[in-house]
Amino acid sequence: MDKREFLKIAGIAGAAAMVSPKGLFAQSAATPGILDQKAPFTLPELPYAYGALEPSIDKMTMEIHHDKHHAAYVKNLNDALPGTAYASLSLEQIMAKVTEKDKAIRNNGGGHYNHSLFWTILGKGGGKPSAKLAKAIEKAFGSMEQFQTKFNDAAKTQFGSGWAWLIVKKDESLAVAATPNQDNPLMTQIVKETGTPILGLDVWEHAYYLKYQNKRPDYISAFWNVINWAEVEKRYEAALK
Repeated sequence: MDKREFLKIAGIAGAAAMVSPKGLFAQSAATPGILDQKAPFTLPELPYAYGALEPSIDKMTMEIHHDKHHAAYVKNLNDALPGTAYASLSLEQIMAKVTEKDKAIRNNGGGHYNHSLFWTILGKGGGKPSAKLAKAIEKAFGSMEQFQTKFNDAAKTQFGSGWAWLIVKKDESLAVAATPNQDNPLMTQIVKETGTPILGLDVWEHAYYLKYQNKRPDYISAFWNVINWAEVEKRYEAALK
C-alpha cells in the first residue's frame, strides 16, 4: 500500500465522523473522568499540537489518526448504542460488560477508549518513570531494560492490528499484555489478561505507516522517546486506589 492509497483509505474511514460535527471537541482526554462519560461520546482534544511529537511521530499521522480514525470510532459508537443495553452506561461500564457478539460496540467503544488513553500518555521529551513506578517495574520485570524488551516484544509480535499494554492487575502487580484490533484489558468478558491499562501502544498500521512504512520495530523504538511518564504515573496511582 503506497502513501496515496493510505491517505485515501484514511479519508474514507474518517469521513463519516465529520457528518455531525457537534461535540467532536469537548472534554480533554487528560481529564480523569473520561471513563465516567456517557453517550453521546465526544472526541477529546489532543493535549498538544499535531507536530509536537516530531520526529518520533509525524504531524500528518497525528492529524489523520486523531481527526479521522478516532473521530470515526466515536461517531460509530454513538450510532451503535441506541436501543441496546449499553445505551445508558459509562464508557468504563461498557468496556467491562461488552461481549464478543456486540461487534460494533466492542470495536468502536474500544477504539474510543484506547485512543483517548493513547493521546494522554504521549508527550515531548521522553524522560523516566518516577521512583515509585520504577520500583514497581523492577519488581515485576527485573529492570527497566527487561520491561522495555518484554513490552517491545509484545508490540512486535502482535499479529496484524492491535495494542501492547502495561497494566495493573487486581493484586496491584504490573504485567505486559497485548490485544488484537481495538480490544483492551478492561474487557473482562473478552480478553484473558485483564487489568487497568496505564500505558498503551497502538500498533495498527495507520499509527505509523506514513513515516515508518512496514518498519514497525522502528516505530516501537521511537515510542520510548515520547512517553509522558507523569501521566503514566497518575494512571498507576489511580489504579492502585
